[in-house]
Amino acid sequence: MAVPAWAQQGRGAQEIYSCIDRQGRRITSDRPIADCVDREQRVLDHTGTERRRIGPTLTEHERSAQELQRRKEAEERARVAEERRRERVLLARYPDEAAHQAEREAAIDQVEEVIVVAHKRIQALKVERRRMDSELEFYRGDVNKAPAKLQRQIAENHADQAEQQRFLAAQDQEKRRIHQRFDAELAQLRQLWAAQRAAAAQWTPPQK
Repeated sequence: MAVPAWAQQGRGAQEIYSCIDRQGRRITSDRPIADCVDREQRVLDHTGTERRRIGPTLTEHERSAQELQRRKEAEERARVAEERRRERVLLARYPDEAAHQAEREAAIDQVEEVIVVAHKRIQALKVERRRMDSELEFYRGDVNKAPAKLQRQIAENHADQAEQQRFLAAQDQEKRRIHQRFDAELAQLRQLWAAQRAAAAQWTPPQK
């Protein structure tokens, strides 16, 4: 009667390695099999029961590629987990569209408040400039003939008005940025709210 190869290794053997090589032959050994370094090997005990499996032996390049792939997969899992966390935060912060719209309006109102202050500052600077222009008429409107103090005041007034105009332009950009942010959130939230409603509709309370 033929005796299995793993039995022939002796009862004292701790582990038997088994694999099928490139030619389709089943090989067994009491140590990792050189002819199967490129494929999976089964590790058996002395009864022939599989204890574990070991993967193919990889080259340095293959190990690097495998490690890179593992890192990419880990990063993707972390990205998905972070996205799910952010979705939960959004849903907790904005339970409905009215709450989201209220926060949008509050954010815009804050920008509008500083815009009003900037416009008031510009109007005050224009009043000052008219006073300077009246004084400049004494010098036939020629700034170069005006006293150094008046020249300096006119230059500072011009610079201040320009600065306020730049500030207003920045606030307009901020308002557009706020609307873009809330628009993007709203699109995502509508999907999340719909998913919540669908889950709630499918939920069945436990039977008492």
